[in-house]
Amino acid sequence: MLYFESTGYRTRAVCKDAVVWFVDNYLPRYKLDIEVHHRGLKREGVQGWCNIEGDTYRPRSFFIEIHNRLNLEDYLLTLFHELTHVKQYVKGELKDRRSHKYWKNEDISNIEYDNDPSEVEARDMEEILYCQYMNIPVRNFFSNRLTDS
Repeated sequence: MLYFESTGYRTRAVCKDAVVWFVDNYLPRYKLDIEVHHRGLKREGVQGWCNIEGDTYRPRSFFIEIHNRLNLEDYLLTLFHELTHVKQYVKGELKDRRSHKYWKNEDISNIEYDNDPSEVEARDMEEILYCQYMNIPVRNFFSNRLTDS
């Protein structure tokens, strides 16, 4: 079961469809509360982030913020990146305990963002999930991104 709420700029239908698709495919057994808020994040220098709300021991409630001026592709990539973090928290792969961050029970608090294994997985998964959701072959997506650069 999923309780979903979306606020801000992005149309609710696009956001809800992607979140429901993700939960149905990757977290179908869990009762989750996911709120997605769209707002300007330019000052923060990020496209999005995911926060646990309430209990951090067995998190089931999440607050995702996404920059409100992304094109559809970047929006969905960012949303799937943040939903990967939801999956990591729900499955116990990623934990926040007493100001420390753990990845598969290893303290990663001092690892730089780019090398953080939870971020590496989220970056890898965002494109795979996007392709699955859009029903396009992953190799076509990657080859198009290389030619667009």
